[in-house]
Amino acid sequence: MQDHGLLTIILLLATGVLLVGFLRYLRLPAVFAYLLTGIILGPHALAVVPDLASTRQLAAFGVVFLMFSIGLEFSLAQFLSMRRLVFGMGLAQVVLTSLVFVGIALLIPLSWKTGVILGGILAMSSTAMVVRALAEKMEMQTRHGRIAVSVLLFQDLAVVPLLILIPALAGSTTNLPHDLAMAGLKAVLVLLVLLVIGRPVMRPWFQFVANRKSTELFMLNVLLVTLGLAWITEQAGLSLALGAFVAGMLISETAYRYQVEADIAPFRDILLGLFFVTIGMLVDLPAWWANLAWVLIVLAMLLLLKGALVWGLARLFGYEPGVALRSAIVLAQAGEFGFVLLALANQYQLLPAHVLQPVLGGMLMSMMLAPILVERNGWLARQLVGSYRGHRDQQLADIRSANLQAHVVLCGYGRVGQSVGRVLEEEGIPFVALDLDPVRVRQAQSAGESIFYGDASRRDVLQAAGIFSARAVVITYANVTSSQRVLSIIKELRPDLPVVVRAHDDSQLEKLEAAGADEVVPEVTEGALMLAAQALLLIGFPISTVLRRVRRFRQERYQFFRGAFWGSSEPGEDQDSARLASIALGETAFAIHLSLRELNLTSFGVAVVAVRRHGIRGREPSPDTVLKPGDVLVLFGTPAALTKAETYVLEGNMIPEAATA
Repeated sequence: MQDHGLLTIILLLATGVLLVGFLRYLRLPAVFAYLLTGIILGPHALAVVPDLASTRQLAAFGVVFLMFSIGLEFSLAQFLSMRRLVFGMGLAQVVLTSLVFVGIALLIPLSWKTGVILGGILAMSSTAMVVRALAEKMEMQTRHGRIAVSVLLFQDLAVVPLLILIPALAGSTTNLPHDLAMAGLKAVLVLLVLLVIGRPVMRPWFQFVANRKSTELFMLNVLLVTLGLAWITEQAGLSLALGAFVAGMLISETAYRYQVEADIAPFRDILLGLFFVTIGMLVDLPAWWANLAWVLIVLAMLLLLKGALVWGLARLFGYEPGVALRSAIVLAQAGEFGFVLLALANQYQLLPAHVLQPVLGGMLMSMMLAPILVERNGWLARQLVGSYRGHRDQQLADIRSANLQAHVVLCGYGRVGQSVGRVLEEEGIPFVALDLDPVRVRQAQSAGESIFYGDASRRDVLQAAGIFSARAVVITYANVTSSQRVLSIIKELRPDLPVVVRAHDDSQLEKLEAAGADEVVPEVTEGALMLAAQALLLIGFPISTVLRRVRRFRQERYQFFRGAFWGSSEPGEDQDSARLASIALGETAFAIHLSLRELNLTSFGVAVVAVRRHGIRGREPSPDTVLKPGDVLVLFGTPAALTKAETYVLEGNMIPEAATA
């Protein structure tokens, strides 16, 4: 049995690794891989993995840690700032969708209990998939993005009462009002006790554990708090997930929230993957095929009926048809918590098998279509809503109306973009800014700023912004993926256009440079440089020394700060400071047919900044680059070091000082 158990685990891991790797290559969510693993290895296909209660119990901890993560992200301030959409449209979406599916269930006919459960399950949308896709498309701050995030926030919150409701529905019909009232009362009492006692205790307790300075102890404490509160709520007749949600809420108010989130992520992802494997094991493909019509009906209800409800609510809340349609497309799919509720209902045997399989099939198919729909939501809205297509054309016309030449394009006009814009304005350099926050655009335009609403990752928007006549582009996004998307379009349209990109720290440097950034400015590095400069000034260092240190650091860090080509003299500068120099290699130059590694010019104290060949300048060339006649070396160093390096490159004469260096 032990060997068989180990072999089962190995098969699960191998299948999971292969499918996750393949689907990630196709840019599809990993959840599909876990579902496919369960389908392939489950009891209705190869029957390799038995559907054991112990496996389901372990998988339930995946839901526990998922709810814990949601609790960590729960912010009362965030809800209040978006309260109109969250508690208005979000509440309306969940209630109306649930009521509509209850009505459909009664017409089929099914029991009202089944209808209530199906309504709660199908009202959910995929938080993880939608938020990630919107972030990658830079649509989080758009109007349809705000609607989607607000509705998803309320859906996440609505899971808590649904987790209480489903076990209560498992009781007898005659005692149902009493059971629901008792479940609600117990939930309120338990939550009040946990919050009243937990809030003052949690912060000092975590402080005590953190002061022991033990990673293992800190991790054990996180598991203790999470599973301990989950056990308390389970003993009170509620769910494990509810206690985990409370634990996350309590820890979110401490200074250790982000560390806890990072520590818990491996447990959450692995166990949640196992949970979706168990969901996949419920799939009975022959039953799907036998009930294919019902599977497609459930899929149509999710995409069309649920989407229509979201569209109608968005219109009711005053949004134009195109924005309402984009919101509907983004939210018209099943979600992770729908599977959580489905598994819980199946555990209490509240869903008949002839209902479970079509619902499960429709949910899975909707999630498989979701990445495509979310990715193309703007295109679909423009094709289906003529007024929205005209609105997009008007946006492009507005951007073109700036009619700038030799200007700078600012991608993003937040605090960083506005600071860059002020510097450009003071120097008399025209610029046009693109941003996706409608409130910011409206306010900045009313103040006379040269800013337009537009997605900089779209070719037509960049073309309207005058990318072909621009002098440079500055990308100020905090998100690396968003910056990479914009870079790919810019380098496709204008490979020669200089692009400066904002980054958080040096860890993002290689990604952005590989995407085509000419210069990457990490905020952490510049912040540290300014802190060091201010500290030196306060200590008493002369300002000339501090400025020299800052200039030297930037010369070493940024390739465009690495000196300049000087003439015979450069007023106002130290004549011994580093600069650029170019050396043309003739047929008789010593360096011909040698690699940069073999030349070892660093021994002279100079750096090879670029190699120009056939009119093409290659920056930061590889050490294995072999020099050819006609090449031009661009070197950076002090005048003395450059003189020695030039003599060596052209004549091969090793200067004694260089030889001994």
